[in-house]
Parts: sequence; structure tokens; C-alpha cells
Amino acid sequence: MSKIILTHEVTGLGAPGDVVEVKDGYARNYLIPRNLATPWTKGAEKDVTAIRKARKAREIATLDDAKAIRDSLQSKPVVVKAKAGDAGRLFGAVTTAEIAEAVKASGAPQIDKRKVEIGQPIKALGEYQVSVRLHADVAATVTVKVVAA
Repeated sequence: MSKIILTHEVTGLGAPGDVVEVKDGYARNYLIPRNLATPWTKGAEKDVTAIRKARKAREIATLDDAKAIRDSLQSKPVVVKAKAGDAGRLFGAVTTAEIAEAVKASGAPQIDKRKVEIGQPIKALGEYQVSVRLHADVAATVTVKVVAA
């Protein structure tokens, strides 16, 4: 088991700034190469406070605010325009950044692209359900409508 400091949110493991113990191979082969974590050292422990401070600034302040944003997101679908071929298949896939940008364009508050979770890659026109983590206890299910550009 090795001790690491998370630099990004990892579903099922923790949030940025958390110090967790994971198996050596998981840390060495997955988390550290993808810059999701750094090895724990006494010097790196100082970085934890900076990471937590940055996370606090990005985080939605209260649970009530998160619930209000969730209700506004779930009330109407978000439209994403993408280039598509004749059969309705996209050239590429819809990214979390495009979804976050479409949410902002629809009039909802800005959300962090790292909080958007897409189950399967979106590679065709149609409607999809996407999860957005707004707070530790609040997640919104957003309907994403992909239309041809």
C-alpha cells in the first residue's frame, strides 16, 4: 500500500487534497501517470493546504445553493451542437467541456467540466443522461440533447 495525495477528483476514492492509501500498482500505473495524484512526502504535505484552498474557491458554497442549481439543471434539456455525418454519427465525441459550455450557454450557472460524468461516450445524435456532481451530497441528472451543427 502506498500513500498518495489526490490532485483531481477520483470517483470512489476522494477529492483533491485528500491523502489516501491505495495499492502500489494502482498508484504507480494509473493515478500518478494521469496526474490524478502525487506521491505523499513530508514536503508534498504542504501542497495539500494549497490544493484544498483552491478546491474551496471552486466549490459551490452551500447545500441549498447546490440543490437550487440541481433543480434548474434538471428542469430543461441542454442542447449541444456537433458535426455529424448522414447516418447521425458524430465526427468525434461530445466532451465534458462541451457539455459544461452548453450548460453555461443555457443560462444555468457555470459548472466545472471535471464534475461532469458521462457514462458511455456520446458519439451519435440524440438524447443522453449525464450526471453532474454539484456538491459532496448533491448530483444532478442532466438531459443532453445532441443536434447536428
